[in-house]
Order: sequence, then structure tokens, then C-alpha cells
Amino acid sequence: MSETLGKVERPAADRFHSRRKLYLVFLVFTHESAPQEYKDRCEQYWSQIADQLAKLESKAGAAIHIYHESVYEKGEAGLALIEKAHPYSHELAKTRSAAGATVEALEDRELAAELHDWERFMLMGFASSKVGELVRDLYTQARKKHNEHVVKTIDATLGSGEAGVLFMREGHGLQFPSDIEVFSVVPPALDELHRWLRDQQKRSQAFEEQVDQDEEKVAQDGEQVEPVEPVQEETSGPGEHGPDTEVA
Repeated sequence: MSETLGKVERPAADRFHSRRKLYLVFLVFTHESAPQEYKDRCEQYWSQIADQLAKLESKAGAAIHIYHESVYEKGEAGLALIEKAHPYSHELAKTRSAAGATVEALEDRELAAELHDWERFMLMGFASSKVGELVRDLYTQARKKHNEHVVKTIDATLGSGEAGVLFMREGHGLQFPSDIEVFSVVPPALDELHRWLRDQQKRSQAFEEQVDQDEEKVAQDGEQVEPVEPVQEETSGPGEHGPDTEVA
């Protein structure tokens, strides 16, 4: 494996000094009860992000705007919101804020709350296909309004030749203006984290299949079968939120 700590979507970063630039960092979450293997991979991810982002800024220009998911306040108030939501990205934001970068109010608070509520409804599932279709439609509308506001905020605050860093979940669906050069910072640790999560999911599925087979055997011949112990505690994906989906 290459010794490079990460990859940037556009390698010739030093050629874009005169353009507007956005450094995109995907949010990866963890929590105290997560498996240690997951925690270690998250730690590695954020360490590599810090190194790769610093290298990128040295070539393309320091970020003077900080945009962060779920932040609806500007300046110190916005930095405090980041600290509550995400310690790892807070460290990166705090360092840049101390150097003069501004935390921008990326979100509209009401739009963000509406989208979060629809996301929770989507996770519940529906007995009625009609209700499910209605909720999906309303969720899509809320997501569209939310994303339009986020992009509008970035477009309005990121000046000519300036650079900003955006902390956002994977799968955000944002469409940026064509004159903003977007650099996606993707260190090797992110691929490793995704691979680990896929492996845990496969093990969980294998465990559930074994349980089903045991229950079927008991039902067929009445024999008592020793239960199979789970191989690994499950955890949520790296960029998800909420009690059912967040690793926070």
C-alpha cells in the first residue's frame, strides 16, 4: 500500500489558487460503547484527515471559512455547536478558527429540524404503502430545500480565490456551483472502515441465519439446540445519525 496518507479528488491542487475552493471532509462518528476495533479505525481516520487536509491547504490555500453539518450559528457560537456534536471535527475547526477562519452558519435551523424529523419517520417503516409514499415525498421535498439552503450559504460566503472546509456526511447529495473547485479528502482509513463495517454486517447476517436454522430444527424434531453467540457487537455506519443509526 502506498505511504500516502490520503487522496484528493484533484491532485494538482496548487493550480487552483485563483478559484473558489471547497475541501470536503466526510464525518465519521463513534461513541463510548462502540467496539474498540471501530474506535481505533475512527481515530486513524481523523488522524489521516488532519494530515491530508494540512497538506492540501499548503498547496491550494488555507481554509478561511468553516462549514459544518447541523451548525446554524456563526463564529464562536457555531464552534460551540460543533464541539457538542463532534469532538474530532471540532479539533480541526478550532485550530483553523484560532488562525482566523470563520465558522459560518451553514444550516437553517427549522429546515434542518424538519429534515431530521422526516428522517426519523423514514426509519420507522410503514404498514401502509400510501402513507409510506406520502412520507417519502415529504422527505424528498425537505431534503431538497435543506440542500438548496446549504449550497446557497456556501455560494454567498465563499469569495473569489478563497477556500473553505466543509464537514458533511457521505451521501449528502449537494450540488455545488460550477465555479467552486471541490476537493474530496478521502484517506485510506475510510476504505478500511467501510470494509470493517461490511465484515461485521456479514457476520451478523450469518449469525441470524444460524439462529433461524436452529429454530427451524427445534420446530421440526423438538431437539434442544445450543444458541450461537454473536461474533461481534454491531455498530452503525461511519456517517449516520440518530439513536438507531448514529454512532455518536
